Amino acid sequence: MPPPLPGTFPRGRNLCSSTASPRSHPQRTARLWGAALGADRGGRHVLGGGRELPEAGPVPAARFGGGGGHESGRSLSFVRLCEGRSSALTPLSALSPRREAQPEELQRFAARVAAQLQGPEPGPEAAACLQRLHLVVAASKYPRRLDGEIVGLLQKVLCSPKCPEQIQLLCAAILREMSPCNDLSLSCENIQDPKLLSLVSSVLLAQGDKAEVAAVGQRVVKVLEGRLPEGQSSRYLLPILSNVISLSPEALTEEQTNVVSKKMADWLRYASIQQGVAQPSGGFFSNPRTRQPGPVTEVDGAIATDFFTVLSLAQHYTEDQWLNIQAFSMLRKWLLCYGGKGLNAPSSGSRSEMDKSVMSMVSTASTSSHLLPPKERLREKTFEYCQRLIEQSNRQALKKADGDLQKACLIEAVTIMDIICKQDSSYVYRAAAFLKVLHSRISSDATYARALLPIAQFFLNHGEMAAVDSDAIYKHLFTDIPAQLFHNASLAFEFVLFCKENSRLFTETSSIFRQSFPNLFKFLAWNSPPLISEFVDLLPFLLDAGTAIEIFHLLLDLPCLTAALDVQMRSTSASERASSDPAVKPATCLEAFRHPLYKSAFQYLLRIESAPEESPERLIPLRQLLGSLASSPRVVQCADTVPVLLELFFSVVAEFADGPLINQLVVLLLQRSDQLYDIPAFKDDVHRVLSSQLVMLCKLHPALIVELSKELLEFSGTVSNIQNKEAVFTHVVWAIGEYMSVSYDKRCTVEQINRFFETLEAVLFEVTQVRPLASIPSYAPRAITVLMTALTKLAARSQDLIPRVSLFLAKMRTFLQSPAVTSVYCEEDREEILTRATELMNLLKMPSVAQFVFTPSVDASRSRFQKEVNDTLPSALRIVTRLLEPAPGFASG
Repeated sequence: MPPPLPGTFPRGRNLCSSTASPRSHPQRTARLWGAALGADRGGRHVLGGGRELPEAGPVPAARFGGGGGHESGRSLSFVRLCEGRSSALTPLSALSPRREAQPEELQRFAARVAAQLQGPEPGPEAAACLQRLHLVVAASKYPRRLDGEIVGLLQKVLCSPKCPEQIQLLCAAILREMSPCNDLSLSCENIQDPKLLSLVSSVLLAQGDKAEVAAVGQRVVKVLEGRLPEGQSSRYLLPILSNVISLSPEALTEEQTNVVSKKMADWLRYASIQQGVAQPSGGFFSNPRTRQPGPVTEVDGAIATDFFTVLSLAQHYTEDQWLNIQAFSMLRKWLLCYGGKGLNAPSSGSRSEMDKSVMSMVSTASTSSHLLPPKERLREKTFEYCQRLIEQSNRQALKKADGDLQKACLIEAVTIMDIICKQDSSYVYRAAAFLKVLHSRISSDATYARALLPIAQFFLNHGEMAAVDSDAIYKHLFTDIPAQLFHNASLAFEFVLFCKENSRLFTETSSIFRQSFPNLFKFLAWNSPPLISEFVDLLPFLLDAGTAIEIFHLLLDLPCLTAALDVQMRSTSASERASSDPAVKPATCLEAFRHPLYKSAFQYLLRIESAPEESPERLIPLRQLLGSLASSPRVVQCADTVPVLLELFFSVVAEFADGPLINQLVVLLLQRSDQLYDIPAFKDDVHRVLSSQLVMLCKLHPALIVELSKELLEFSGTVSNIQNKEAVFTHVVWAIGEYMSVSYDKRCTVEQINRFFETLEAVLFEVTQVRPLASIPSYAPRAITVLMTALTKLAARSQDLIPRVSLFLAKMRTFLQSPAVTSVYCEEDREEILTRATELMNLLKMPSVAQFVFTPSVDASRSRFQKEVNDTLPSALRIVTRLLEPAPGFASG
């Protein structure tokens, strides 16, 4: 059974609709609902619309007249459907339409439904028609509309006290599906029955009208405030109230919130500790004598000696016990909406607040809770309730489902404690001491890993006020948990979301956050698609001048990290464990994982903390070894996320990078372009990103061309780079031609220009050399045109070079017309190269104009015609060409 979602019950307790406990009588509960609402023969319960309800989940508020509703953010309601699910039910196969009903058919069928509802007492046939109508209205791409007569009839039947409950549920479901509806005339003003009020309110809330929401809230509170007749239950109203405050928190007045707060405090603290009485089935063999109910028990089977909570077990639950569970279900939402109103935010530097916190350890316990205002009393009872839940979580559950429930309640209890301490700082010291003990108890148990997040959140928010050193808590969270549980998808999402929401607070209060970023990337490496959005928000907070270089390497090695994590997980399997001989070279990745030759490389790649002093070159043989996993779907998915994160990386670094850091990044960019994990599509995408970001770095710091002349000469002088990484090579050559100028750096000399010219000239000569007896390698036409343009730019700045480049350009026609070249390049590519050579040669006939065109001032270089990287010539070049040669052609000589 998968672990429960945070703040939810792992097993079904219907908190709204049954007096029997599904723990002891799931079949009985299902029969009760099946008798009232209908079920298929296989026992599968589906909606009247033909959609099967999920195995577990919060009751959809807009469709079922209630349910706990979702909290904001990650908070989820504790309300769960029981095994016998509520709503109008029908066999799924009987309601699957072959085609969409046309409007005329819908109206005829609605008339048939109306005829059924107008009978003396709607029976099974009316229920079947309503089920079919609900399916047609719900399972439609566009909103369906029924005429006013049928809408009015549905409202009349819904409010009829003699109508069967199943019919009422179906009428409410149809009206909700049609929301917003102009023909609606329902009102909850005079309704006293909680069940009917719940159904009518669900329809009114679905309209989305703020006035209706407020009216529903007023009525629900008024009914809760009064005394209900025998046999009626308030628990149908709490889900509606939860939905009201979700839709419009301002719908309730201060007086009304005080009324509800007072009742919730009583429900939480004073529920019965005796089990409920089983309802007689009414069958032939039913025994009129009932056994005396016993006390509720704990999850370990012991008799409960303290007050009832959501973790207390019983065969059957009493009314106040259901209200206790429901109240806790909506407690977080209630406190967030109304718990802090009228309170002043605590000031961390206030002496009086500190004194108040210290005195609370003595005074709070001795204060009579009945003398406190309703909100403060609710806060106190809630705090006691959460303490009791945390104590109950220490018991050994007899059933796995109860153990999952313990963990879910523990997370919710700690979260609510945090909210209480935000609203009233007098609880901080008590909570801090309590949670410190809790952390020491559960930190070594991996099954409680998710509970460590709200504990860390508490100490982030209140650690300074409580004067508690929280670094040990953060260190355990960021080092042990990601390293051990990176494969837990739900934990990975919550962990990264927790980091994202608190990234600013972490960077201000603790250095552990940035030191542990290699561990955080394990979550991304293993769960790339679902976490990419969160990491896009998180990455800027991890980056600074001290971490940029290491994160750059880590991003490029992310697919390799995924492969290493896969090997690590498989190496822990006993079935694959094998001895490794240090003298024998490993044949597989698993053998290499334990081999001394690769052990240090694996340890570095799987490190848990930043290690900026380590050399990433040690990973070169490991990348080759892990190449066998390059086709793994998980590795490929991870590789697809790297280009997005690389672009984000450079955009963030550009905001704080200085000259030395930019130079270092450019050198690493050139080196790592040849040291990537062996996935062809991954390499192409990374080269594309690196080449575009190289241009950005050059614009930020043009002097790098002079400062890194040695590295750039070595890279641009390697002919094989044109084929292996053409995008990076082309942009490097473009940058040399563009920024090797005294206009950008006064240190630029003629000797440096000549060195770059000779290097690029040799490369272009190698590329364009015609070898009659050998095949011509296919080089990208763009690389050839950029090489020609860069040589022309350099010659324009050192005019002694003009004759050499002019001669070279003049020979391009001969090169392009050779049979060996025509067999390699298409006519369009040859024409592109020839046109560029013609333009450049014509421009060099006027050296002064060429110097102006190719050596613009810094201001001119920022103009629009200089911004395109691929279009390496400004418009002036073509203007000069048209002036010299009105007709197309190539000048000879």
